[in-house]
Amino acid sequence: MTKEEVAEGYLNELINRSLVQVAERRSDGRVATYRIHDLWREIIVSKSGEQNIVTLAGEKSREWPEKVQRLTIHNHLENTQQSKCFTRLRSLLMFNATGSLSKFSMLASSNDGLRFLTVLDLKGALLETFPNEVLKLVQLRYLSLRGTNVIVIPKSIGKLQNLETLDLKDTYVTELPDDILKLQQLRHILLYRYIQDLVPSICFRHHCGFKAPTEIGRLSSLQKLCSIETNHDGGTILLGEVGKLTQLRKLQIESLRNEDGWVLCSSLEKLSNLRSLIVRAAGEDEIIDLDSLSSPPQHLRTLYLGGSLRRVPHWIPSLYSLVSLVLAWSKLRDVDPLESLQGLPNLVELELVRTHEGEELCFKAGGFQRLLRLGLGVLKGLRWVKVEAGSMPRLEELFIRHCELVEELPSGIEHLTSLKSLELYDMSDGLISTMNRDMECGNNWKIAHIAKVWIGDTKHGYWKGNYL
Repeated sequence: MTKEEVAEGYLNELINRSLVQVAERRSDGRVATYRIHDLWREIIVSKSGEQNIVTLAGEKSREWPEKVQRLTIHNHLENTQQSKCFTRLRSLLMFNATGSLSKFSMLASSNDGLRFLTVLDLKGALLETFPNEVLKLVQLRYLSLRGTNVIVIPKSIGKLQNLETLDLKDTYVTELPDDILKLQQLRHILLYRYIQDLVPSICFRHHCGFKAPTEIGRLSSLQKLCSIETNHDGGTILLGEVGKLTQLRKLQIESLRNEDGWVLCSSLEKLSNLRSLIVRAAGEDEIIDLDSLSSPPQHLRTLYLGGSLRRVPHWIPSLYSLVSLVLAWSKLRDVDPLESLQGLPNLVELELVRTHEGEELCFKAGGFQRLLRLGLGVLKGLRWVKVEAGSMPRLEELFIRHCELVEELPSGIEHLTSLKSLELYDMSDGLISTMNRDMECGNNWKIAHIAKVWIGDTKHGYWKGNYL
């Protein structure tokens, strides 16, 4: 087991003992966010202070220990403590830090500095350049500059020989220097940014990745690589190098070219530990050609393919561990994508965005037995959705977006007795008028069992609407 899997096991044990609660789960069933009861939090904070486990800088009334080991700063540090408190500091987390970066710079530049620091989280800090003081923290294992305005990562990043996690998500960094290859302990690279003012479900390219060093395969400990751009001169070589990263659990590929599909397939066959794969084409008309993949990673749990497909890849039905599947901008013609997908035994989430060019989708009896969430979006030719009795018996959430030709609710929606939520966005005026009229007349028996029915639009570039 990896260190990450061991840690996840500890958290699951806390959940089983009701010491920690699940706030939100990912589509693959793993926990996304946790929460604890207010009373339990107070106990944790109190005990942490007594045993010098964690010090909260925002707690004015609390006396700081002589040697702070783990420090959490909320907003800014008003009461400056003597620097001798920090000579044994192991972990420093700043949340929405505004005035505390100068304090960090002073500490890191002092004689003893923060030489024992292993965790540094500057998430959301007002940074535009990479803090040079960080390069002195040679024991650092975790570094997060997520949500800052940093643009360039210096070549001297190679000094951080013990670094395991580099989180640069939602920064303006577009390329990592070759010196990153010196970090042989690196396990997680998170570097991608969402493009603002775009609604993801209707825009093909709504975020971008980074240009990785061509010899990325030298980072043999990598488990997460998100997200590399491949539409450049070294893209083909880069995709071949990915096959050397045999410890990868999560891989995200941006801007894949049609001619590079076979190289990616060759690499994927070597990634037996892969759990999550996201692939987006170089353009919405660029074909993702993964037909040459003969032995897909059998432990794959989440799969996202964004780009044109000639057909549903033949190997997808063999992914018995698959929990979440998104096919976006596939633009399949004369091919019913549901035929080959309905037998996936563990599929919980399915999203089809601009996947099908036909007029009808039929969910047949016996199909999608474990599906909980279904999303249909930007199906421009779609007119009818049919649900046969016995299909999707566990479905709880149904989203239909930007299907303007659909004039009526899915035929057989009354068979979905487990359905709790129905969301409709940017649908035809005829459909919305009919639903409103049926609600007023009490003729809404087909959806009377659904607790939440939401009708909205994105005409102004963001989600808005109301419940019926």
